[in-house]
Amino acid sequence: MPESLEALWPALEEPDTMVYAGGTDVLVRLRSGSGQPQQLICLERLRELQGIEDHGDRVLIKAGTSHARILDDPIIQTRLPVLARAVKSLGSPPIRNMGTIGGNICSASPAGDTLPPLYVLQAEVALRSRTADRRLPIGDFIKGPGQTAIRPDEILTGIWIPKNPEFNRQHYEKVGQRKALAISIVSLAALIELTPAGMIEDIRLAWGSVGPTVVTAPEVEAVLRGRPLRLEVLKEAAEATRRAVSPIDDIRATADYRREVAGNLLYRLSLRVETSPEILPR
Repeated sequence: MPESLEALWPALEEPDTMVYAGGTDVLVRLRSGSGQPQQLICLERLRELQGIEDHGDRVLIKAGTSHARILDDPIIQTRLPVLARAVKSLGSPPIRNMGTIGGNICSASPAGDTLPPLYVLQAEVALRSRTADRRLPIGDFIKGPGQTAIRPDEILTGIWIPKNPEFNRQHYEKVGQRKALAISIVSLAALIELTPAGMIEDIRLAWGSVGPTVVTAPEVEAVLRGRPLRLEVLKEAAEATRRAVSPIDDIRATADYRREVAGNLLYRLSLRVETSPEILPR
């Protein structure tokens, strides 16, 4: 357990090494026999990876920050409620206390609860090696189930998130096999710029668990942009959604069920967003 980045870099050069922060996903994988690295490096003592910072038009969440701390943070609650709602639906309180946002991103699961919000928010991940720093859009970082663009000599240090003040409605919802402690069967994150007359000026949408990575669909957003947030418009967008997603059958749900639910979640925007008293501050 290194206590500084200077102590971490030599350890990363050892062969067959895995780093983790939180370990809630890593523990499950090791118990299932999926991978047995010779060396495990825990990042939880690195103070450089802890905390949430307001940088004006953007928020920095450091990678080792726990889900519980994110959920309690006033910046996240007021400026990024779509992320707060996703974190609130993630596991149980012990899991949220132990798990970290960096671990959730690096697991790269299509069902990862924080990923659809980070896609619609157009977050960037910050990566650091002993000699260099770089940033990647979240969509370029996630390559497939369990696959990312991180290099063996790098760690994820943080996530930069624009505040996107033009979007005055934020929404997240997930459907699982039960209301709590469930991995998502389908999830939806949405940012909407809604006029007082109920017109959709702009919109971003992202679905989880309906493809090998989070699914975004510009063609669905185009159906909604510039039109009223009404059921007949959402019905048209729902049909476009079912054509855009590519889910699979697994033990939790069939592909057909996931496709149907991915479209149906749009209908709820008319109930959860149009009637919501919440309008985000600009």
